[in-house]
Amino acid sequence: MPDLSVLAWAALTAGAIVIGLSKAALPGAATIAVALFAAVLPAKQSTGTILLLLIVGDVFALWAYRRHADLRTLLRLAPAVVVGLVAGAVFLAFASDAGVRRMIAIILLVVVAVTLWRRRSQRQTEPGRRSHRVAAGVYGTLGGFTTMVANAAGPVMSMYFIAGRFPIKAFLGTTAWFFAIVNIAKLPFSIGLGLITHEGLLVDLVLVPVVVAAAFVGRWIAGRISQKIFERVVIVLTVFGALYLLF
Repeated sequence: MPDLSVLAWAALTAGAIVIGLSKAALPGAATIAVALFAAVLPAKQSTGTILLLLIVGDVFALWAYRRHADLRTLLRLAPAVVVGLVAGAVFLAFASDAGVRRMIAIILLVVVAVTLWRRRSQRQTEPGRRSHRVAAGVYGTLGGFTTMVANAAGPVMSMYFIAGRFPIKAFLGTTAWFFAIVNIAKLPFSIGLGLITHEGLLVDLVLVPVVVAAAFVGRWIAGRISQKIFERVVIVLTVFGALYLLF
C-alpha cells in the first residue's frame, strides 16, 4: 500500500465520492476528482488509478440509464474519439510527469472557460448536417484527447450533448454509454504506458466501495438539490483545483 498521509487519503476519498456522485447525477463533475488525485499521486499514476474508479462508476451509470442512449450520436462521435485517444496516448508517452500535471490544469481551465461561455449564450441557431459533423469531429477529438491524458472529458462532452439539446434521460443515457465504451477502450493504452500500477490498484481496492456508495447517494439526491447551485460549486472547485496544479 502506498505510504500516504491522512490528508492525502482524505483527498482521495473525497475524489472517489465525487466520481460516484458525478456518474449518478452530474456528468462532468469528475474533473474535481481528477484535480484531487493528481494533487496527491504522481500525475501519470493518478490518470491510471482514477480510470479504474471511473469504470466502476460507469457500470452503475449503465445500470441506471442504459435504456436511454442515442446510438446514432455515439456512432457519429466514434472516429474522432479514436483520433483523440491515439493523440493523447502519444502525448503521455513523451510528456514528463510535470508536463502531464500542467496539461491537466490547462485542460480543466479551458473546459471551465468554455462551459461558462456556453452557459452565457442566449440563443442557438438550429445546426445543419454539416454543423453536426464538424461539432462531432471537434468535440469527439478533444474529448478523446482529454479523457486519455487527464480523464477530463466530462465537461467537453457535456457541452456537446447540451448543444444538441438532448432531453435529460437521453443526455444521461448517452453519456453513460459514451464513457463506458471510451474508458474501457483506454485500458490497453493505460496498461501499455504503465499508468496502471500495483500501488494504484491497491488504492482502487480501498476506494471502490466509496464510489459505489456515493453513486447510490447521488442517484437519490439528484432530484432533491438545486442543479444550479451544484454546478456553481463544481465550477469553483474545478478552477481552484486547476490553479493548484498549474502553480
